[in-house]
This record gives sequence, structure tokens and C-alpha cells, in this order.
Amino acid sequence: MLYLKLPKENFSAFFENLRSFGRVYGPVKTGTATYAFKEVSSFGEMDLSYTRTMIPPKKFFIKPKEKIFEFDEEKAEFTEFFEDNERIVVFGVHHCDINALKLLDKTYLNERPDKYYWKRRENTVIIGYSCHPDEYCFCKSVGTSYATDNFDLFLHEISDGYFVRVGSERGQEIVTKSKNLFVNVEAKDLDEFRESEKKRLAEFKLELNVSGLQDMLELSHDSLIWQEYADMCFGCGSCNLVCPTCICYDVVDYVNLDVKTGERVRRWDSCMLRKHGLVAGGLNFRPTRVERLRNRFNCKGSLREGVLNCVGCGRCTVYCPAEINYVEVLRKVRGEI
Repeated sequence: MLYLKLPKENFSAFFENLRSFGRVYGPVKTGTATYAFKEVSSFGEMDLSYTRTMIPPKKFFIKPKEKIFEFDEEKAEFTEFFEDNERIVVFGVHHCDINALKLLDKTYLNERPDKYYWKRRENTVIIGYSCHPDEYCFCKSVGTSYATDNFDLFLHEISDGYFVRVGSERGQEIVTKSKNLFVNVEAKDLDEFRESEKKRLAEFKLELNVSGLQDMLELSHDSLIWQEYADMCFGCGSCNLVCPTCICYDVVDYVNLDVKTGERVRRWDSCMLRKHGLVAGGLNFRPTRVERLRNRFNCKGSLREGVLNCVGCGRCTVYCPAEINYVEVLRKVRGEI
């Protein structure tokens, strides 16, 4: 991996050069304590001090709702759609969200690649940016507090600039285009980078013991813990909507009044909604909120190729209207509280 330094006085020029690689999206403050990735035209529009966005960067690759094709029965044909087939740059993505994309890649790119997801990943530049945890972050516990790959460039702030890791050929292309803006890393820069990472890791206060978590969840199948939290849960699905690793979607056909034409739409789905388990004949394989809540925790706590399905971003706790704390539930499952 190539390591460089971007002096702070060159940052605005670097941002302008990025715009030649596509429309730039960065973290923007949208409320008192809420942030979202929005299109930005200048460096000053971004708030890089953010802890988390409400909706993760997943939205750029799996659209919350998108038309797949239109169909016409009389003509016996359909017209395929692919929205937003353009190059973009997502700036300021944190470690946990980059690691979440690796999990999404396992689903959408392995075996039978999803062409919509694949094309958007190909068209997107990922610029990572290091962060500081708050009381809800536990990515250190699940091994996602540092992104080692799956980005084009990653920026770590140091006193007089940014320590930059170049993570891909496209990242190298960006650096080459802006080569007059970067300088070589000196010993003092490396020392400062090491010290800043050491301090950042020491800032994590929330911990979750994930050793044997899958067994603990399986053994707690009949525990009253699930009923306790199901009674609190609204069943709204907010935890799924803000989760960077949830992969469920629904495919719906909308037929026009002529009953001959219509469109097929793909949209995000939530395993916390009653209809998620509804199948033909009116049967439902998870009819109760207890079953749906337990299923979600089992899904996030399960292993996929040796990696948890949770990256510890804290979104599900922060944005739960019932104030259900994800880590608290798992600590109860483990018998720690």
C-alpha cells in the first residue's frame, strides 16, 4: 500500500480534482444531531466531524426503491431500467461502513452477481475518513474499527494535513492526477499517525464480548428476554432501515388499470415487519414480534465466512424509537446483566 501526506492547504484543491471522477457526496448536517450523505459542491459544505449518518452509504449501491423494468403484455416485451448509472465519489466514509460494504459484496457479488449493485460499485469512488467513537460505537469489539481495504483512498487527520492510504488502482489514479498536491510521508507524520490511532482506539468505551456469541444466541432461543424487548418494540423496522449490513429486499409488480402494462420495483424490506414472513396461502413463518426480534438478533450475531453480520456502528440503538439498546440485549443474552 502507498502512503502519502496531503497538506491541509491543498485540501480544497484536492476536493476540486475529485469532482472530475464524478458527483461528490459527503456528510452534511441535516438536523440537531443527524447527518446524511448529500451531494456537495465544495469542501466547506461537509461536516467531517460527524459520528454516523442516519442512512448508511449502502443507499448508493442498493437503492431504497428502484424500478427494474416496465412490461407490456400485448407487445410481449419489457423495457429494462437502470437508474443512476453515473460515476460518483462518496467522501468521508468511516471504517465501520467500509467494512459493511465488504459484507454486502459477499451477498451481491459472489456466485450470481447483482448487476445493479455491481455497476454502482464499479462507478463509485470510496474516500474513507477516520473518526472518533461516541458512547454507542462498538466497532472495536467486532473487529471493524479499522478499514484495511475496500476503499480507494483513506484519510487520517494529523496536525498539519492528512495521512493518506492509497487502497486501489483507482486511488492511485486520483493521486496521480493530483500529484502536485501530495508530499512524501516523513518520520514525524508516521509517528503522529500511530499516536492518533492509539488515542482513537483508547476512546472506545462501549464493549461487547462476541466470543461464542452464536452459541449464546442459540441457547437463549426460549429465553424470556425476547418477550421483554418485544413488548417494548414498535415493529417499525427502523433498525433494518439504518443498518449498513441488512440485505433483505422485496420485489413488487405494479399493474396499471388496463391490466396489461405495469412495472416491477425492488425496494428495501424489513424482517421486523409482519409481512416479511408472509407467504402464499396466508401463512407466516414469523407471525409474532418475539420471533421477528429474535430472528434479527440471530441474523446480526451470526457468522458469515468467519465475520459477524454486525459492524458495531450503533445506528440501530441510536435511531430506535423504543430505545432498545442492541448491546444491552446481547449482554443480557450472555448473562452479564
